[in-house]
Amino acid sequence: MVTKRQATTREEVDQQDAAKHKHQSVSNGLKLKLDNLKTFTPLTNNQKLFFDAYKQGDYFIALHGVAGTGKTFCALYKAIEEVLEKTNPFNKIIVVRSAVQSREIGHLPGDVGEKMEIYEQPYRQICETLFGRKDAWSRLEEQGHIQFISTSFIRGMSFDDAIIIVDEMQNMTFEEIDTVMTRVGYRSKIMWCGDYRQTDLNKKKNDVSGILKFFDIAYHMSAFTKIEFTVDDIVRSSLVKDYILAKIRYEDLIEDNKK
Repeated sequence: MVTKRQATTREEVDQQDAAKHKHQSVSNGLKLKLDNLKTFTPLTNNQKLFFDAYKQGDYFIALHGVAGTGKTFCALYKAIEEVLEKTNPFNKIIVVRSAVQSREIGHLPGDVGEKMEIYEQPYRQICETLFGRKDAWSRLEEQGHIQFISTSFIRGMSFDDAIIIVDEMQNMTFEEIDTVMTRVGYRSKIMWCGDYRQTDLNKKKNDVSGILKFFDIAYHMSAFTKIEFTVDDIVRSSLVKDYILAKIRYEDLIEDNKK
């Protein structure tokens, strides 16, 4: 028989009470519906191109380009909108991301699920914005509409009747990208978000991004749609736009000096 250790300090009691309250607040709440989703209209030409491609039924889409252009936001919005539609053919949204930014999550406290919560934060924030409530991600998760998974645990799986969003794909090796792509099952669609310039992979450890190789292969597939987001699509802030423009000019100067 396994006996669960009782909380012995005030801090532990408070933590257990908070966790219990958090679970109950989600379980006892109303289910999120399509009516609860805020309406979002494209802010730039390339965001509109993506919306149009999604509407016409494209099921293999890459949203590529500089930071702050709303690639992940747009992809998650359209996926949630479709999954919450009662007549939709999809069971859930699968958000896939590599834990490669640090490559090591072992030093983080907690079990695997708790460690991976760090990588869920951007999607929790997007859901909070789209529904106007902080628990939106948790509610969607409890309703079975959304799931986050790391590439570390994806091998052997198959995703049927799902909308798959692969985020920060520049942080995946080609082997990881290849593994994700071959998980796509029947009646599913997949969207890839990333920018080859933003890779966090450490080449000194022989980690090389597979994003460009993947695109070279995908160009030979008739189902592939790639939308390129530029600095003109940056919607995060004027400061971010100015910084990225300065960074591009700097990188171009470095390349010119190498010639």
